[in-house]
Amino acid sequence: METAVQTRQAPVEASGLPLVIRLGPVIELSEDQFFALCQINRELRIERNAQGELLLMPPAGSETGGRNAGITGQLWLWAGRGGAGLTFDSSAGFTLPNGAVRSPDASWIARRRWDQVPTERRDTFAPICPDFVLELRSPSDTLHDLQAKMVEYLANGARLGWLLDPPTRHVYIYRPDAPVERLEDPESVSGDPILPGFVLDVREVW
Repeated sequence: METAVQTRQAPVEASGLPLVIRLGPVIELSEDQFFALCQINRELRIERNAQGELLLMPPAGSETGGRNAGITGQLWLWAGRGGAGLTFDSSAGFTLPNGAVRSPDASWIARRRWDQVPTERRDTFAPICPDFVLELRSPSDTLHDLQAKMVEYLANGARLGWLLDPPTRHVYIYRPDAPVERLEDPESVSGDPILPGFVLDVREVW
């Protein structure tokens, strides 16, 4: 069943996460300094929003980590057959055009776009927004925050986004200039036409 939904109507849930650290105007980290900070705090998942605030999140729990691995594996196998792009897991960070640094749970970038990223920037938080992004809600995530993140991805150049919510078994599909779609307990989700031929077996995720 497909339902058009408005992200602004999402319920807000309180979890206390992510922990927000406001640095400005006292400290302004350069891109290299922020990357170095993340490297010496590998036990944390750190993102940075467009306002320069740091968002600290704990590592994913075992069940969520297993789900993430399964999703990335399916995407990686599909991408390897076509060769049109590259797959990234949840440890990869990207600097979006608005200055935020985000780490989607799974993502894909067309090879022609990735080839335009300077080689020296590929080992840091590459200045590019993935063409496809996927976020998997974990127990510490609020649906509201993840929906806002999906909107941010689209505003910065993503062409397709999926938000998976295991507690409700809903999949939210985001496309530029289109209403958000909500699939209720689907068995699979197709990535056509952005990811031609890719079908995520959602049963493996639930």
